[in-house]
Amino acid sequence: MQLARGVRRLRLLAASAILLVTLPGVAAAQIGSARYSSVVIDAQSGQMLFGSNATAPRHPASLTKMMTLYLVFEALRRGELRPDQRLVMTPYAASKPPSKLGLRPGQSLTVENCIYAVVTKSANDIATLLGETLGGGSEARFAQMMTLRARALGMSGTTFRNASGLPDVDQVTTAQDMAALGRRLQQDFPEYYHYFGTREHRMGGIRLRNHNHMLTDYEGVDGIKTGYIDASGFNIVSSARRGGARLIVSVFGGSSWTERDRHAAALLERGFTQMGVDEGRSLVAQGRGGAGLAMAAVGGTAAAATLRRVRAPRVVARAAPAAKPVARRAAPVEARLRSRAARPAARVASGKPSRQAARVRTVVEQGDGGSRVRVASAPRKPVRRNPARPAR
Repeated sequence: MQLARGVRRLRLLAASAILLVTLPGVAAAQIGSARYSSVVIDAQSGQMLFGSNATAPRHPASLTKMMTLYLVFEALRRGELRPDQRLVMTPYAASKPPSKLGLRPGQSLTVENCIYAVVTKSANDIATLLGETLGGGSEARFAQMMTLRARALGMSGTTFRNASGLPDVDQVTTAQDMAALGRRLQQDFPEYYHYFGTREHRMGGIRLRNHNHMLTDYEGVDGIKTGYIDASGFNIVSSARRGGARLIVSVFGGSSWTERDRHAAALLERGFTQMGVDEGRSLVAQGRGGAGLAMAAVGGTAAAATLRRVRAPRVVARAAPAAKPVARRAAPVEARLRSRAARPAARVASGKPSRQAARVRTVVEQGDGGSRVRVASAPRKPVRRNPARPAR
């Protein structure tokens, strides 16, 4: 086990050593795709430090949900929505493909839990439900509202067609527009921006982990969103602070989330150095499975950086206790999730076998790695053995 981890670390360090190559004014990723684009901006002034194909049209994927939440935050501020207000899942929203929370039509969820589900799990069904709610029952109308708001924010290269980021040939944006949107979310909604820094959210009996691994793998990152569809590759908009400076990086076209994150980290390193903030060029935290995001040195030279562990406090959001269901009405989804999680334990305590306990479940969600979106294995069937036949 230790040997395997050591080999993985060596491979990651070797990959990082060639992560940046010399290009005129741009740190280039080993992405090898025409869909690649990136930009780094100063969050305070909005000035672009450097970029590549920053204004080229790209598909936003789940970065779309940043604008969905922008409009949700506006509605919260105006009093049109309340954090404790319950939204009832519609058949249309429930039909959306993963990544999703999986609520059935008629089940309800608080607005605040909807925000957490969109930020952490990148739930398409919940994003669609929010869009229907604010669009007067129409996601298409909400998409028009999103596009109008984008234009008002100066995002001239962005057009939205849905609230989730699911594939649509006409839904386009640019790396520069998405970085600008990340900046506006910070500036316009300082009271709500903390949601994007949530690493883990507990809702009833389930735990939602954020797809944005840079929250734990790169010191100073406090948000904001990842995305993936086949047409766009792996995308990210990430914000990081260091030495009084804040940068926002936008990367499109990664072939994997690890490559995307590694490249975004290298661009941040170059950006901080360009701004004269050079507090330890190896601000890299130990990542999942013992592997860290190794970053190359900036300025056109390639060298592996030294890894060091950064133990940041865990951000765990807990849902408020759900109210008791009214007679003859479906219980809130949080209560259902709690009871569902308690069933296997109750069966084991009673001595009865649990079919659920025998199920091995692997989930690979959108923006969380690999070409698969969601894989759930079926429960194992018991093997029946024929009794031994008597000898003749």
